[in-house]
Amino acid sequence: MLKVGLTGSIGTGKTTVLNLFKELGAYVISADQIVHRLLKRKDIKEKIKKEFGNVFTSEGEVDRKKLAQIVFKDEKKRKKLESIIHPEVFKELENFFKKVGEKDPDAVAVAEIPLMIETGSYKNYDLIIVVYAPEEIQIERLKKKGMKEEEILRRIRSQMPIEEKVKYADIVIKNTGSINRLKKEVENVYKKLKNLSGSC
Repeated sequence: MLKVGLTGSIGTGKTTVLNLFKELGAYVISADQIVHRLLKRKDIKEKIKKEFGNVFTSEGEVDRKKLAQIVFKDEKKRKKLESIIHPEVFKELENFFKKVGEKDPDAVAVAEIPLMIETGSYKNYDLIIVVYAPEEIQIERLKKKGMKEEEILRRIRSQMPIEEKVKYADIVIKNTGSINRLKKEVENVYKKLKNLSGSC
């Protein structure tokens, strides 16, 4: 099995690339989706309430927007949230790779993890792919999703610069053009990964 770490910055198109890998036959998992599930867990909610107070909706769910506004303004609080969430995310990732490896020894398994380089977890992977887009494209894409520029810049600044992340990459996928161009690039990368997974 080939363990692939997929990362990039906010608005570079990591999730789009992950979905394209899935369509091509890769086993995929997203750290963001794991976090969504974790935030519904009672024990996690209690820890969040203790640390961050009332960041809940009227239905008792974690209000991700409220929580994001707090943690992206204050690095100490962001670190605190990461200390609650990250160990659980890593446990789920470990289980995912274990199951895939047992089921299909020649698998290409791709995990999309936004903070993979910042947390040092990139060292656990056979190969790192960074999805690249320059900052102006990141901003443009996120504005289309309804985010304000001030909020976008705060989030971009809270992560390692994309130019820095690229230095850790074994493969860089440039997402600066059309979706068809991106599909072709992902297809070419997947062929390389399949060749490597067969020789693992």
